[in-house]
Amino acid sequence: MKMTTLALATLAAASTLPALAKPLTIDDVISLNKVHSAVITPDGKAAIFGLKKDGQSNLYWQDLDTGSRKQLTSNPSTESDVTVSSDGSAVYFLADRGQGSQVYMLPLGGGEARPVTNVPLDVAGYKLAPNGQKIVVEMSVWPSCKTLECSIDKQKELAGKKSTERTYDQLFVRHWDTWANGFVNHLFVADVNGGKAGDFKDVMQGLDTDSPPKPFSGMEEVSFNSDGSKLVYSAKAPGKDHPWTTNFDLWEVDLATGQTVDLTSDNPAWDAQPTFSSDGRYMAWLAMSRPGYESDRYRIMLKDLRTGQARELAPQWDHSADSLAFASDAKTLLVTAQDTGQHGLYAFNVDFGDMKVLSRDGTVGSFSEGAGRVLFSKDSLNQPSDLYVEDKDGFGLKQVTHVNADKLKDLQMGDFAQFSFPGWNNETVYGYWVKPVGYVEGKKYPVAFLIHGGPQGSFSNHWHGRWNAELWAAAGYAVVMIDFHGSTGYGQAFTDSITGHYGDRPLEDLQKGLDFIAKQEPWIDADNACALGGSYGGYMINWIAGNWSDKFKCLVNHDGLFDLKSMYYTTEELWFPEHDMEGTPWDNAAMYDRWNPANFVKNWKTPMLVVHGEQDFRVPLGQGLGAFTALQRRGVESRLVVYPNENHWVLHPENQKVWYKEVLSWMDKHTGNTEPAADAKK
Repeated sequence: MKMTTLALATLAAASTLPALAKPLTIDDVISLNKVHSAVITPDGKAAIFGLKKDGQSNLYWQDLDTGSRKQLTSNPSTESDVTVSSDGSAVYFLADRGQGSQVYMLPLGGGEARPVTNVPLDVAGYKLAPNGQKIVVEMSVWPSCKTLECSIDKQKELAGKKSTERTYDQLFVRHWDTWANGFVNHLFVADVNGGKAGDFKDVMQGLDTDSPPKPFSGMEEVSFNSDGSKLVYSAKAPGKDHPWTTNFDLWEVDLATGQTVDLTSDNPAWDAQPTFSSDGRYMAWLAMSRPGYESDRYRIMLKDLRTGQARELAPQWDHSADSLAFASDAKTLLVTAQDTGQHGLYAFNVDFGDMKVLSRDGTVGSFSEGAGRVLFSKDSLNQPSDLYVEDKDGFGLKQVTHVNADKLKDLQMGDFAQFSFPGWNNETVYGYWVKPVGYVEGKKYPVAFLIHGGPQGSFSNHWHGRWNAELWAAAGYAVVMIDFHGSTGYGQAFTDSITGHYGDRPLEDLQKGLDFIAKQEPWIDADNACALGGSYGGYMINWIAGNWSDKFKCLVNHDGLFDLKSMYYTTEELWFPEHDMEGTPWDNAAMYDRWNPANFVKNWKTPMLVVHGEQDFRVPLGQGLGAFTALQRRGVESRLVVYPNENHWVLHPENQKVWYKEVLSWMDKHTGNTEPAADAKK
């Protein structure tokens, strides 16, 4: 096997771990300090960030050269969405300090934070114009209302109803984990004078559409132009096709006249994240090419606002960008993207399209630039997130924070490495293994075979908040993860290859990958393995139950697809099945039948744990109940765990503890695993 530089460094670092270090537990993961909302000051000399510690989150200022740090806030509320004024004199943030969520401004020279906004609805997000003289905020309103008071009255009217019916004339009737109630996200703009926002104007008034788009987008989808005279945002045009179209456009509002123009009407696919250079010359954004496909490659688009010409920047770079922003020099675009099992940060020259790698190993999260220095968060499979700083030219990399140094010093992590093998069609497929904590040379270990969701996704070199590979390593398992065909970060053709092939190409990769790595690493006992996955990973568990039924000692299915036809009629974002199954169930019934796990229940015999959240509207509860019913009726050993207050993810800490206890207990029972010490599995 060919070892990567990353793997060698990881293994070398592991040899220095203290002899008496203890394995990681879910309690450790939950209690870790978390750095968030980090920005760099415009002069590039300091970082401002939120730090959640012992249940309390506050803002801190830290000198990037000396490391000196001071606490800026000590309020019980949590500050988020931090920005710094263009002159570096003040920091802005969102917080609820008794008046609902509002925007606050804190002078860095001293003094107390004071509210910038004082509106009767919660502010969900905001952005300042470059000159600080305007502000845009996101609020949830009744679309036809002309005043905020009207939306408040509508809230009261709905809350005061004696009957409980919901009525709808179009989809979405529910989305992700929330039933539609008629309210939408709108953008409101106001002038800012003396640190106070004036009267807000709804620049989307009357439109029955969202910006930022629900359920996950934020203010990265909204941007003032360089002089603050216009606002550009991403949204779908109002219509009944929202559940099956991915046609988000960029809409430009002239703030003086209120006139709105669709800037990307020529592209029937997804346009997102507009951003402007500080000199006013360029607008950049991300654009997909194919309608109805959420996992198409996000191209980096660049429009010269002087000439009106638009072009793709670096068209030969076969990666899908997922965030971007101009550096202060107006000539550099900072971009994050997945790349071969990593998630890196890159700097592009807008004139020539040439690229520099700022960070590749691990997973880069948010980033911020000032005076040529880039501040970014990064984590890896065995390291939670910290802040780093580096010149935008790729020099002077330095770790800024060590927020969990005290908590990690007594914890031992499993060594890990990336590997590759010939998968479907003899094409190169990548994966990771993680050694169990307390590994002993010559011993064989049971396998936790983790299968990612998406299916266009990847576990990657990433400290995962819910599917944390190190927790299985701590419980005595050899962890194996395969980025099968359809995974992201390996070129668009690799991602596209799962379309119409849910059950064959990925399964072949999983089979070949597990066999390959077990031969390469004899401590991996592939004959004593449990497979587990969520979402599409849960689909694959159901598929394995009927199509690879002799391999595993047990299976764990979290929120997995069981019956593709009923799934289509009960899920919310219809573009997923319509793209991946190449049509609807009535137009392409053969495809839904071909890859339907429910059609192979007669082969099910492997013990399965089924876990589902009642508030999961992406893969509704009926899918989990269907799988459990099939198992019980077939007489297959099975167990069902249902979380009434969880969606597609298990987010509540106490539920997370139960989740790992149930999963590890199930696996231990069927693999006979008794190591390491019991306290690692609490």
